[in-house]
Amino acid sequence: MCWNATADLAAGTVIAAVGAVCVVRARDPRELPLAALPLLLGAHQVVEAAVWKAGGGSGPATLAWAVIALPLLPVWVPLGVLLVTPPGRRARLAVPVAAGLATAAALAYRLAGGPVTAHIRGHTIGYVLDLPYAPLLIGGYLLATIGALLLAADRALRLLGAVIAAGAALCVLLWRTEFVSTWCAFAAVASLILLARTRRTA
Repeated sequence: MCWNATADLAAGTVIAAVGAVCVVRARDPRELPLAALPLLLGAHQVVEAAVWKAGGGSGPATLAWAVIALPLLPVWVPLGVLLVTPPGRRARLAVPVAAGLATAAALAYRLAGGPVTAHIRGHTIGYVLDLPYAPLLIGGYLLATIGALLLAADRALRLLGAVIAAGAALCVLLWRTEFVSTWCAFAAVASLILLARTRRTA
C-alpha cells in the first residue's frame, strides 16, 4: 500500500465516521473512551494528510500528529480498557496503566522541550524526536497500548490487541525508520474491530 495525502485523508475520514457511529452506540459513559478510539485515530490520519501537504517539517500539523501519537495514546488506551473492565478484574491492568502514565509524561516532556520533525521518505513518513532511553520508552508505550488490550476481560479487545501486536511486528520489519507512522495507520484500520464490539454492547 502506498501512503500519501489522499490515502490518509480518505482512510481517516472513513475511520473517523465509523468512530462517530461507535460513540453514538455507546450507552454507558464508561464505554465512551474506547468507542471514540476509531474517531481519534481517524482524525489522526487526517492530521497526517496535512503533514503530507506541508511536505513534512516541524509545523503545527507535525506537532499535532505527535501529540496524539506519543503522549495521548499510551494514556487513552489503558484507561479506556480499565473503565470497561469489571471491578474485580482491574488489578491486572495496574502495570499497563502505570506504564502509560509514566511514558506519556516522559514523551510530553520531550515534546515540550524540543521539536519533532517529519521526513517524507517515499510513500511513508518518518518522525524524528530526540528521545533519551528510547528502548525503555518504546517498551513502556507498547506495554501500555498493546498490553492493556491483551489483558482486557473483553474478547473483542483482546482480539484488537493481538491484531495490533502483529501489525507492530510487521511494521518494524518493513518500515523500521517509519514505524510510528505506519503502525499508527495500521492501528487506525484495526480499531474498526470496535465497531462490532459497540454493536454488541449497545
